[in-house]
Amino acid sequence: MGFLVLLCAVAALVFPEALGHLKPSLINPMLGVIMFGMGLTLKGEDFRVVFSRPKDVIIGCVAQFTVMPLLAFALSRLFALDEALMVGVILVGCCPGGTASNVITYLAKGDLALSVGMTAVSTLLAPLLTPLLVLLFAGRAVDVNVVGMLLSILWVVILPIALGLLARRLWPSVTQHAADYLPAISSLAICVIVMIVISANAGRLLSGGAVVVAVVVLHNVCGLTLGYLAGWMLGLDKAKRRAISIEVGMQNSGLATSLAAIHFAALPMAAIPGAIFSVWHNISGAVLARIYSRK
Repeated sequence: MGFLVLLCAVAALVFPEALGHLKPSLINPMLGVIMFGMGLTLKGEDFRVVFSRPKDVIIGCVAQFTVMPLLAFALSRLFALDEALMVGVILVGCCPGGTASNVITYLAKGDLALSVGMTAVSTLLAPLLTPLLVLLFAGRAVDVNVVGMLLSILWVVILPIALGLLARRLWPSVTQHAADYLPAISSLAICVIVMIVISANAGRLLSGGAVVVAVVVLHNVCGLTLGYLAGWMLGLDKAKRRAISIEVGMQNSGLATSLAAIHFAALPMAAIPGAIFSVWHNISGAVLARIYSRK
């Protein structure tokens, strides 16, 4: 998937005119498809970890919503990013964990139940925490519509997940067969989102994209590292540390891109960090899974 997303990103950067028919209005439907797929794959036992091991989930979610937002704010200041890029980086940092983190955790021989539980809980907390954190870290620089952002997350994340859960309950045999194709469908949807954002901002990226790429890479790598250290400092076993590391470092960057396109349309570059993060964290996640699985 990392190679596929990278290929699409390069194509959008080199041939932006050929992708001019891909409009930003497609971002939300694509994200809805990804979230609907997440709902189809969630089961009741995925939520049992919340009640059977609340300490682990709480540690993971606290790390999720503190480490990445603080890193985003610090890196934005350190690299003196302009308003648009700062907002984009902070949006990525304030979003919940991404669905790809569960696959990477499985490949890394981490605690898969904890990873899925953290993704589910952080996603459910996102409508409240993401807008408030964006307001806290970016509110002095730009106007942040907290209520509008909350409603956007409900529409493009929570509603599709709820519909996926409902479909799984009503038509279990059909959804079971459909689940086999969900990774491919989600990958294609992420590729479309990346191509839309990068093709629309290709000129700006080519003239000054090195800085934002460096910030995105540092954001992800530091998140992976600090997530692991948080689990180690709190005495969690190796499998749990790996799950928290991956869950903290891999964000729902598609949601960040969607929120940037909807609520910060006057700052088109705000969508760029989310698009670059979508490319990079799949590559870094695959590399990390290989390192972890060999130990």
